[in-house]
Amino acid sequence: MAEIERVVKRDGREVLFDKSKITKAIKKALFAAGKDEKEAPSLSKQVVKELEKEYPSKNINIEDIQDTVEKVLIKNNFSDAAKAYILYRQKHAEIRNAKDLLGVKDDLKLGINAIRVLKKRYLAKNEEGEIKETPVQMFRRVARAAAQIDELYGDNNMEMTEKVFYQAMLELEFVPNSPTLMNAGLSLGQLSACFVLPVEDSIEGIFDSVKHMALIHQSGGGTGFSFSKLRPCGDIVRSTKGVASGPLSFMRVFNVATDVIKQGGRRRGANMGILNVDHPDILEFINAKSRENEFSNFNLSVAVTDDFMDKVKKNKKYFLINPRTGEKQGELSAKHVFDLIATLAWKAGDPGISFLDEINRKNPTPQVGNIECTNPCGEVPLFPYESCNLGSINLSKMVDEDKQEINWQKLRKTVRLGVHFLDNIIDENKYPLPEIKEITLSNRKIGLGVMGFAEMLIKLGVPYDSQKAVNTADKLMKFISKQARQKSVELGKERGSFTNFKGSVWDKNGYKTMRNATVTTIAPTGTISVIAGCSSGIEPLFAVAFVRNVMEGTKLLETNDLFEKKAKQRGFYSKELMNQIARKGSVQDIEDIPHDVKRLFLTALEIGPDWHVKMQAAFQKHTDNAVSKTVNLPIDTSSDDVRRVYLLAHKLRCKGITIYRYGSKDKQVLNIGHILRRKKGKTETEYVNADSEYSGGCPDPFACSL
Repeated sequence: MAEIERVVKRDGREVLFDKSKITKAIKKALFAAGKDEKEAPSLSKQVVKELEKEYPSKNINIEDIQDTVEKVLIKNNFSDAAKAYILYRQKHAEIRNAKDLLGVKDDLKLGINAIRVLKKRYLAKNEEGEIKETPVQMFRRVARAAAQIDELYGDNNMEMTEKVFYQAMLELEFVPNSPTLMNAGLSLGQLSACFVLPVEDSIEGIFDSVKHMALIHQSGGGTGFSFSKLRPCGDIVRSTKGVASGPLSFMRVFNVATDVIKQGGRRRGANMGILNVDHPDILEFINAKSRENEFSNFNLSVAVTDDFMDKVKKNKKYFLINPRTGEKQGELSAKHVFDLIATLAWKAGDPGISFLDEINRKNPTPQVGNIECTNPCGEVPLFPYESCNLGSINLSKMVDEDKQEINWQKLRKTVRLGVHFLDNIIDENKYPLPEIKEITLSNRKIGLGVMGFAEMLIKLGVPYDSQKAVNTADKLMKFISKQARQKSVELGKERGSFTNFKGSVWDKNGYKTMRNATVTTIAPTGTISVIAGCSSGIEPLFAVAFVRNVMEGTKLLETNDLFEKKAKQRGFYSKELMNQIARKGSVQDIEDIPHDVKRLFLTALEIGPDWHVKMQAAFQKHTDNAVSKTVNLPIDTSSDDVRRVYLLAHKLRCKGITIYRYGSKDKQVLNIGHILRRKKGKTETEYVNADSEYSGGCPDPFACSL
């Protein structure tokens, strides 16, 4: 009998034979059938003996191995496990066929939806538009581009750096923002996700910004604008003796321009529009998205001050200020304006609120000026022309499940790697404008964030809507912030501090060096969460089981892996149960599921709004930039509930707040199952349905596409 050395994969590749993979597969089959997993090693030995006996060759096909596993399971009276194994093979055969249709060679064994997203947005293509790399090759390309910067600073260990970067991405423990995945190592080379552009009060200034926005969108970035400097509608235009049309008319120009430009041909453009609450056109701005599809390429946010919020509470009036003259131009009831913001957010999801005073209290470089705007999802407050690079740590990979605790050593290592990677990206970047390059290099802002927080809490056995979860978030982000800053200090010693260090908050607080003006951010993550197979940012689960629209005519049932594992461990798993859950997305009304499991698997709409805000505030407390978080509200929420959310966010010192009431838009990327028909006393409902790129957060198709 020949000892097996290699396995021939379905695509003809040969890999070293690894007996442990057989043991692992048998364990899964036994677990699925509710059998003792301890039998797996002895069954695995039998499989190897059978293979060596029946196939006297050093090379063996993967199909032959799987056939033999089935035979051995049946022979040892594990027919239920054999059935589970057969079903597993059938399911994965279907997935392989779907991937073949997509034309992507999946060398990472990712989910079909992750492959679809990679094909659509990330994998490099040739001039004919054909995919020319695999997911593994993509990560290798990105790691090499980021690592080569070490040579600029005299570090000759570039190969080791590349290996470390590559391995972290390969294991889906750290993933950089979309433009870096798209463009690193390629001719376009624009790697930043977030930009803010100025909008000056002149035709030249306005249309320069439109042009600059187009360049950024084409390269894969998103843009934020404050329109607060534009003179109000009806104000005088001295050069023509006419009257101004106001900020909203010019916002429409930006919106239309965004419509006709695809970001590198891979994703739609994204904008943030901000207007100060004391601008004379503020009421029109608040109502701007009251009609469906108006300003569809914008998130909108009203910039409010502490003084305004104080007047809201005291029911006082405040003055409107003409930005052209600086003079008062009428007054409004602060409470009326605040209530209108809440009502329109309840109705249409916009506008959100930006707390400008809190943003500038935490501005790391106040000597440079005040910050007036953020990127499209609000997580990075930036100066005009400034950009920022983002990357996120997959927290679901940072848990020691046996001990049911956070793996702090692994997290520390990943945080330090992330800061190193993102700082290198600043130098590797090809900037679309010289003004952007100048201020970005002067401040070197990076935004290291997280995703998969919901899975981390589940693995820790902590319900999302609990004080223990909030305390976990506080401790977790404090640790991440401390480690990230320490790494930035070390890089500052090796490479020099950011140019505007003198006079910065870091300088005044006694730091001798600091490489980056900011190091942490909580981004919504979006499609990189789909690739990583985890929840978005710090959002709770959006559904326990649901149907995913993968391709035209192709839908797949997705079940949360942790719930499925828990159900099998506790003995209440069944395929019928998964289908039942997928019709609601929720497990709360199902009698067979234990109470403690229900508590762990609450979904976003089942969590009280106060807990959403408390969680955001806990992360914000230790985050240099800001936190992107959606307070998801059920359809029967009132505008008074929205008002209370905004007040609590201000009280807890969030830098901004966004709400989304389910059903407030006709088009959503998440749809909860509704009743289709009632027949003969039975009720039929359709499945919870999610679009291919939805990973959690706001179900608004615009906000979720970032």
